[in-house]
Amino acid sequence: MKILIVDDDPKLRAFVAKGLETQGYSTVAAGGGNEARSVLATMGPLPDVILLDVMMPAGDGMSFLEELRRRGIETPVIFVSAARSVEDRVRGLRLGADDFLVKPFQFEELLARIEAVARRRSRPTVYEVGDLRIDPLRRIVERGGARIDLSPKEFDLLRTLAEARGRTLSRMELLQQVWGIHFDPQTNVVDALVARLRRRIERGGAPLIETVVGEGYRIATPKDAR
Repeated sequence: MKILIVDDDPKLRAFVAKGLETQGYSTVAAGGGNEARSVLATMGPLPDVILLDVMMPAGDGMSFLEELRRRGIETPVIFVSAARSVEDRVRGLRLGADDFLVKPFQFEELLARIEAVARRRSRPTVYEVGDLRIDPLRRIVERGGARIDLSPKEFDLLRTLAEARGRTLSRMELLQQVWGIHFDPQTNVVDALVARLRRRIERGGAPLIETVVGEGYRIATPKDAR
């Protein structure tokens, strides 16, 4: 795996790069958004994961992530930032980040977060739920043969529900598996995303996502397409 480290602190970049390379990862570093754009434009295949600081002098990480997602770049992004407020973390996750790790951190935790994100993004099973088809490898969703465009987080939520094979997932489980959050942010981020996903995949068709009162959400039992 190749990992792009974007942070304006050279000591932190060197520390993270050295630790990851001892674990067998390949790393590329950039001191800010502008340098990261140049790296992405010249490195050939995109990195497998991007570690991204929020507060940088030459353009903040939130804006950089927004730009990536607008360009259709769905490379997993983990924010690694000193920003501690719930609002910062929720905003980053809503913009399409896969996880948010607060500085200072233990390297072992960073490594575990990278491994978890990589696992979530690498499952190739194709699922069918009625006339809904979910292809995690190509990140394509179709219903009745018609393509449905989803945001990265909407897709991750749908895939997580499908992978549960009809089991009810609590809001906390969804926060952990879709956003990488291991605390209650005291917001309705899960409910809001479920509502948006329902509007996209259930338009003109039968309901597929069920609310289990007092427990969470589930999807009609999927079957592997292969």
